[in-house]
Amino acid sequence: QVQLVESGGGLVQTGGSLRLSCAASGRTFSSAAMAWFRQAPGKEREFAAGISRGGRRTYADSVKGRFTISRDNAKSTVYLQMNSLKPEDTAVYYCAAVTRQYPPESAGGYDYWGQGTQVTVSS
Repeated sequence: QVQLVESGGGLVQTGGSLRLSCAASGRTFSSAAMAWFRQAPGKEREFAAGISRGGRRTYADSVKGRFTISRDNAKSTVYLQMNSLKPEDTAVYYCAAVTRQYPPESAGGYDYWGQGTQVTVSS
């Protein structure tokens, strides 16, 4: 069993930055692929960024070049550094985990989810 707790969301102006953190409990973090998803009001949950067990990163086109995902296995934590934020980045951001090597881009591919953290970008 893995429990995920996100933090770091908030209100920021267009062009600003935020860093999200996701702390995982349990002993399987190092064997899990991790990802960040986001869900805006009235929209489906969408993949934002993923990182494999070995540190290979993948990004949605909408965030590529602005967001960076990283992981610290010693701290059982995954991060999402978000720069050059836009109003369309406003959403609830969720951390997700699955015990496989590479992170799928479908939400259905994950076994564990955090409770989400709100990110609001004002124009």
